[in-house]
Amino acid sequence: MLLWEAAVAYRCELTQLRPRAGTEAVIITLKQLEGLYWIGQLGTFERAAARLNTTQSAISKRIQELELDTGVTLFDRSQRNAVMTEKGEQLLALAEEMLALRQRAASIARQDDVPARLLRLGVTELSALTWLPRFIFALRAAHPNVVIETEVDLGRNLHDRLTEGQLDVIIVPDAFASPHVTSLHLARVRNVWMGSPKLVGAPRRVSIEELTEHTILVQGNRSGTGLWVANWLQSEAAVVRRQFSSDSLIALLGMTVAGLGVTYLPLLCFEPLVAEGKLAIIPTEPELPDIPYVVSYRKDLPNAFAARVAELARESCDFSRQLQS
Repeated sequence: MLLWEAAVAYRCELTQLRPRAGTEAVIITLKQLEGLYWIGQLGTFERAAARLNTTQSAISKRIQELELDTGVTLFDRSQRNAVMTEKGEQLLALAEEMLALRQRAASIARQDDVPARLLRLGVTELSALTWLPRFIFALRAAHPNVVIETEVDLGRNLHDRLTEGQLDVIIVPDAFASPHVTSLHLARVRNVWMGSPKLVGAPRRVSIEELTEHTILVQGNRSGTGLWVANWLQSEAAVVRRQFSSDSLIALLGMTVAGLGVTYLPLLCFEPLVAEGKLAIIPTEPELPDIPYVVSYRKDLPNAFAARVAELARESCDFSRQLQS
C-alpha cells in the first residue's frame, strides 16, 4: 500500500471509533496521537510529558481533546494509574501506525532515491520482443526498490488504461492523443512489406495495386501501427480485396512465414528472418511511413517518478534487435 493510501485508511479507521450521530468533521491531530502513544509506552501522563518536553497539563489537554473528537473514553478514571479502556487500546494501535507513517514521510527528504513504490508499465509486443528486458534491467539498477508490473497489449488499450489511471507509463506508437497525457519521443521504426519467398517470388519493386493482389495481413484498429498503416493505405486509395486481421504481431509473423499473405514488419527487428530465407522484403512505391514511438504518462498526476522512468526509456530504447539482454 502506498504511503498516502495507508494514511487515508488509518484516518478512516480513526473516524469509525466515533458514533456517527451527526455530520460534523472529526479532527484528530498527530500531537494528540503522540500524547496517547507515549502514555501507552511509559505508563503515566507525567512521564509522557517529560518525554515530549511539555507539561502534564498539556498532555492531559491533548487526551481530553482526543476523547472529545473521537467520542471515546480512553482511560478508566476510576483507577489511580493511567489504565486504558478497550477502545483506548484500539486507538493506541492506530496511533502507533499513524506515527510510523509520519516517520516514513519525514525520511523521504533524506533519501537519495525514489521511495519504494509500484510501477505499472504498459508496452506493445514490439517493445516486449526487443528492448523491454534491458529497460527493466535499467529500471532495477536505478531504483532497486521499485516493483514493476508489466502489461503487454495493443496501443489503444494501453492508452485507455493510462488515461483511466490503471497504468503509470506506457510505450506505444504515437497514434493516440489526450490533453491529459505527456509523451516523450523515443524512436522512429521503419516498417516494410514482407512475405514468404515462395509467395512473392523474386524481390522487385511493386505498386500498391500489385501489393493488394495478395491477402493483406493486418493488425486491428486498436493497434497504433495498424492505425498508421490503415491511414497510409487509405491515403494511397488502395483497394484491399482480401484481408485478415489479428491483434497479435507474432500471429501475423507466423502466418506470413507460412505464406498465407503479406504484412508489414519492422525491418531491423525481423531482418534476420530475411537472411534465413524465411521472409522476403517487398519494395513498394511509395514506401511505408516510419512509425514514431513514444513513452507516455499522465500530466495531471504527480509525475516526477514517471518523468524519470520516461528518460530511462529513451536511454534504453532500441527496436533493432530481438530479445535484448
